[in-house]
Amino acid sequence: MARAFDHRHSGHCETGALSALLRDRGLDLSEPMVFGLGGGVFFVHAPFVRVGGVPLTAYRDAPGAIVRRVCARLGIRMRTHRFRSESQGEEKLDALLAAGNSVGLRASVYCLPYFPREMRFRFNAHHLVVFDREGGEYLVSDPVFDHVERCPAADLARARFAKGLFAPRGLLFYPERIPRDFDLDRAVRKSIRFTCRRMTATLPFIGVRGIRYLARRMRRWPAKQDYADAVLNVGTVVRMQEEIGTGGAGFRFMYAAFLQEAAEVTGLPALRDEGRAMAETGDRWRDFAVQGARLCKGHVRGDAAFDELAAMLVECADREEGLYRRLLTIVR
Repeated sequence: MARAFDHRHSGHCETGALSALLRDRGLDLSEPMVFGLGGGVFFVHAPFVRVGGVPLTAYRDAPGAIVRRVCARLGIRMRTHRFRSESQGEEKLDALLAAGNSVGLRASVYCLPYFPREMRFRFNAHHLVVFDREGGEYLVSDPVFDHVERCPAADLARARFAKGLFAPRGLLFYPERIPRDFDLDRAVRKSIRFTCRRMTATLPFIGVRGIRYLARRMRRWPAKQDYADAVLNVGTVVRMQEEIGTGGAGFRFMYAAFLQEAAEVTGLPALRDEGRAMAETGDRWRDFAVQGARLCKGHVRGDAAFDELAAMLVECADREEGLYRRLLTIVR
């Protein structure tokens, strides 16, 4: 009989998997709290990096960054392993499960058979939790699904050792020590300062400056390249926002929820107001995505449509910059 596991649907795989692992060890942190402590809000537009032939636009940090920051800020000792072969990876996973551990894994979405076929794509940085094995199947708590899933051992091995960008190399991780006396107030304040400083940094392609940089380039896309390619660029920006993980708007809503919790932890009620402001910014990001989708589907056309999208990006950047600077004065 499989052991009990408290599975919960989450908004984002990395934060959901970490929250589940910690909860299984007795530390019940909400997904928004994990997201906020890990400095999950981010933005980068780097045209000098091409992914699939189009400029890189990302609303998330590198895979694993949130896990590392949460553990560092709370003093959690997280043990990680990578492997040379599928057999070594499976042997270690089975040994940990036999000892009663739930284990975090990084895997390829494309190779996980419980994903509907239309949702599979070659993304090697999906996070999930395995908590038991029954015969030839593993019991999987995948944060993006409503219920516990089953995955054949051979398929999970292929997913863990998929090749390509962010190749996981069998990565597994699990908490080895969780302190009970950490200062959550201090960790929350530190994480807010980290996020605000990074999002208002001076680098031209990161944070709010990166959002404005994307807006300037988006206005020029129809004149500088084939119109179909310009539309493809917009589609990539929107897809990264709405389909790859929780993305831009969803991350803003999650950070808004974190700020609501942070107000209780720190005793700073002003954080609630900023949480509401962040949720409103998330609404504007979602409006941008809807308008971008209309352009991609041909419902609107011409240079004016690109100008309108760019103006929406500038508005989002202005809203966020003001919010981050206010937050820095609140938690200084």
